[in-house]
Amino acid sequence: MARPEEKAKSMLNRWLKGKAEEGGSGLKRRRRPYMASECKDLNECDKWRSQVLRDIGAKVMEIQNSALEEGRIRELNDEINKLMKVKYAWEKQILKLGGPNYIKQAAKVREGEGVQAPGQGGGGPAYKYFGAARNLPGVKELFEKPKQAKKPRKTKHEILKGIDLDYYGYRDEDDGVLLRVEKEAEEDAQRVALDELEKEQASRGASGNGEERKSSASAANGEEDGDFVAYVDIPDVKTIEETVLEKKKQYLLAKYG
Repeated sequence: MARPEEKAKSMLNRWLKGKAEEGGSGLKRRRRPYMASECKDLNECDKWRSQVLRDIGAKVMEIQNSALEEGRIRELNDEINKLMKVKYAWEKQILKLGGPNYIKQAAKVREGEGVQAPGQGGGGPAYKYFGAARNLPGVKELFEKPKQAKKPRKTKHEILKGIDLDYYGYRDEDDGVLLRVEKEAEEDAQRVALDELEKEQASRGASGNGEERKSSASAANGEEDGDFVAYVDIPDVKTIEETVLEKKKQYLLAKYG
């Protein structure tokens, strides 16, 4: 009978020795440090973070039960949010010690199941509602979107009621602004057309002799000469006005068409 007892004691001794070799007394290592900044070992920080994640997962599973009392649901939701802050502190300490950046990881264990109340912000994890806590009185209303009132459609009579002569442009010339602008544009177009005509006549007359240039100048000034022979068709005033008017129409069509 003594043999099994000695064997059991030796196994217990080996287990206690292994715990001691892992890092001191096992009794002290069972309790998580209150402040994450007190832990300077990266592996220890990762271990405590994993423990917090397991606690969060257990409480999130428990809060899914809608049959729980309202007080218990609120208590569980507060505990989960506290553990979220603890997890955030351990992740900051891990990052400070040169470990992986768990904070920026997209897939977070159990954290994605919570819903943040609108209007909250700031640094660190915001307060969230998990499971049955989202259906509690006073909480459910936070996530309900206000219904947008549909704008009544205008009837054909209401649309036509705002259409008058100004809509069709019948009174655009009453203030005289449009007429003044049109007159200025017409004068500019005539000036440009006359300049082009004079340049064209000058370029053509430069190839002739001096007598032909003199005859062209006399014809331009309205002088009559029986021996004058015109080699170029000189437009009259009516033709010039029609040409200017046509260019003006093309300009307006190109601008407002």
